[in-house]
Amino acid sequence: MATYDRLPPPLRRWLAEAILPWSAASALRLWRRTLAETGSEAAALDRLAAAESRLVARDAARIWGAGHPMAGDTRRPVAG
Repeated sequence: MATYDRLPPPLRRWLAEAILPWSAASALRLWRRTLAETGSEAAALDRLAAAESRLVARDAARIWGAGHPMAGDTRRPVAG
């Protein structure tokens, strides 16, 4: 929990509403990588959301089949 408490506030807010149970470490890795590339917190949050969407789509297709409403295009690799 201490790791979570040390996260940047925008990242903590995003994690509090995330669909998947992200670890603080993996979310922070993606956050830092995106900030280093773009310098933008908004871009980092967008990248986290995109990664989560791809993971949900992949899992929905694998678990419930390609016809599930949450199953989508899983061809792009998940960042993280």
